[in-house]
Amino acid sequence: MNLLMVIFGLIAILAAVGTVQTLKNKQFLGLIFNFGTFVIFGGFTIATIITQGYPPSLH
Repeated sequence: MNLLMVIFGLIAILAAVGTVQTLKNKQFLGLIFNFGTFVIFGGFTIATIITQGYPPSLH
């Protein structure tokens, strides 16, 4: 789960960068998809860190 959380975190960061770029270029469809990706993957990453901690505890 640790590696998956890192990958999803990187996707969220890239989606945030893409959101800013599409906002500058006034591409609204790309803005919607980038922002949605940022919210979903970022939320999942934060929720995983809250519930399992970082680094995740072993059972």
